Amino acid sequence: MVLAVHAGQSFPLGATVYPGGVNFSVFSKNCDAVELLFFDDVDAARPAHVIHLDPQKNRTFYYWHVFVRGISAGQLYGYRVHGPFAPERGMRFDGAKVLLDPYTRAVAIGKNYDREAARRHGDNAAYAMKSVVVDSRTYDWEGDWPLDHPYASTVIYEMHVGGFTKHPNSGVAPDKRGTYAGVVEKIPYLKSLGITAVELLPVQQFDPQDAFEGLDNYWGYSPVALFAPHQGYCGCSNPLDTVDAFRDMVKALHRADIEVILDVVFNHTAEGGDTGPTLSFRGLENRAYYILNEDKSCYANYSGTGNTLKADNSIVRRMIIDCLRYWVSEMHIDGFRFDLASVMSRGKRGQLLEDPPVLWEIESDPVLAGTKIIAEAWDAAGLYQVGTFTGHRWAEWNGQFRDDVRRFLRRDEGVVPQLAARIVGSADLYRKAEWEPSRSINFVTCHDGFTLNDLVSYNKKHNALNMENNADGISFNFSWNCGVEGPTDDPEINGLRLQQIKNFLTLLFISQGTPMLLMGDEVRRTQRGNNNAYCQDNEISWFDWDNMEDHGGVLRFVRQLIRYTQGMKVFQEEQFWSADEGHAGARLSWHGIHLGQPDWRAISHSLAFELQHRKLDEHLHVMLNAYWEPLTFELPPLFEGVQWYRLIDTALLTPDDFCLPNEASIVEESCYCVAAHSIVLLQALQVPNGR
Repeated sequence: MVLAVHAGQSFPLGATVYPGGVNFSVFSKNCDAVELLFFDDVDAARPAHVIHLDPQKNRTFYYWHVFVRGISAGQLYGYRVHGPFAPERGMRFDGAKVLLDPYTRAVAIGKNYDREAARRHGDNAAYAMKSVVVDSRTYDWEGDWPLDHPYASTVIYEMHVGGFTKHPNSGVAPDKRGTYAGVVEKIPYLKSLGITAVELLPVQQFDPQDAFEGLDNYWGYSPVALFAPHQGYCGCSNPLDTVDAFRDMVKALHRADIEVILDVVFNHTAEGGDTGPTLSFRGLENRAYYILNEDKSCYANYSGTGNTLKADNSIVRRMIIDCLRYWVSEMHIDGFRFDLASVMSRGKRGQLLEDPPVLWEIESDPVLAGTKIIAEAWDAAGLYQVGTFTGHRWAEWNGQFRDDVRRFLRRDEGVVPQLAARIVGSADLYRKAEWEPSRSINFVTCHDGFTLNDLVSYNKKHNALNMENNADGISFNFSWNCGVEGPTDDPEINGLRLQQIKNFLTLLFISQGTPMLLMGDEVRRTQRGNNNAYCQDNEISWFDWDNMEDHGGVLRFVRQLIRYTQGMKVFQEEQFWSADEGHAGARLSWHGIHLGQPDWRAISHSLAFELQHRKLDEHLHVMLNAYWEPLTFELPPLFEGVQWYRLIDTALLTPDDFCLPNEASIVEESCYCVAAHSIVLLQALQVPNGR
């Protein structure tokens, strides 16, 4: 291969394909020299070509650049960056290491990839990941574009691309299990469930070896290339196919009217702490990319993973914005959930910023104007910003919803007032005038913690297989095993667990806010008590498709619940429910076992509420009993010709536990006996003639 080398230009960053060749540009401020390496094979021990960048011709300000004729999409490349290795000054240049381009659009990983080789002294070319030149202009989107569904009509399904179809019983062909193509095959299932958006655990290229020996980084919170889709979810040898396979999945989901939200990680990287590997950022410009301690040889660790990206640095801010724009404009992503988003509220020294520039830039960027932006509004160092996160447009994971619903259903004392606030969109937390209740992302389980089945089956975490002596994972889960730890043959306990699962699901979907369901909760997926399965790429974490039959009653309940709430305007209100007589939306009334007498005492374990939207002719009454004995609730009187119909009673078995209005039974009495540990939902409907 004959290459013609020219000066090139400093923009765009990364590798950009032009008709005559490819322009390369990378940032490095304090280095002495940069080499661009071309490889013919991902496992090659030596580059096929080495281009030494001239600091006079190939450098503009702090950007090193070159234009190379004779290459095109698919070319494997990397950088070697030479400079001082002076950790005490925050510099960790290592000219022996092959580095990924931070802006690479694809990554090639060979059979010999070895994370430890990037940690050890010496050349790691044979064992390094390689960047890949990508030409985004060649893909045919066939008119596809992001869907832009409103939050108020959104139901999110948090799922893992690999774990969704990796189980042998998934019905997916072996070569497609655990891949983007596997997700495409299961779109009919997602549609039948009724969800409107999938929130994918990290698909930015991550390091699967960032775990204890013998384990894999399954979740993917270990990024190495923020612009590149994870190669391991393609099942192909050509890294260009990974980019197209991801786009094929997005396009297919959009055709099914399902949005794609990415869980993105801009708080740390896979390079870890002081003794971590040199994969990319560390070897390019350590001081620019990471927050360092006063002792600059040590990394600040607000992420709990060993390092923290310096989001307040202009170079990192630009990379984050460029990355988000790329995923929206070139990959057609509908939204982002920002992992440990509060890290981006920290300044160059880790201090909390009053107005973090990167968060305002994300909010106000015109390319992202129609994109969902969802914050996990806390970090691993104790910063908790639920309800106070920066900006006007951000939605937030409502961790308080999760905790208060769990505490109420396990009969903790003094929780009823907090539960009431969660039901009505957490207006006590979100006090901004422009806030809409649907921007509270409500959930009772997520990837991080117990599954719903395990939440009602275990009091303690059981994480021994993670090889950390059960010290990892949160210890305060607000879970209740219903009397026995783990699986049991006791029919009473199993019946109670089933009721509690339906209680959690009911509260999730009838509360104001955007509901998020964890993959497999609808069929009682279990992780056998492991509440931190980040490293369990096996049947502990995978979706077990046999559960569709084994727990078909729960699956039916979830499908009916989503179908019903998605069809009711009262659950898609863009304003908080209110007890104000002049309120234009749904009018809310609180009750207890007696009408108009809610019991807010610490010893109370029950609550009822009534929703009436006269304009929409929607009138509901909901009764919650977390007590260990049945409670009889008075029912609000109705006009003549209108009766209460029982739609939900979680104490009943399928199919009586959920009946759509045309199948529901009339409640003839003026009161209703709500069984222990159960929830009942009634709807006021006209009695048809002859019934």
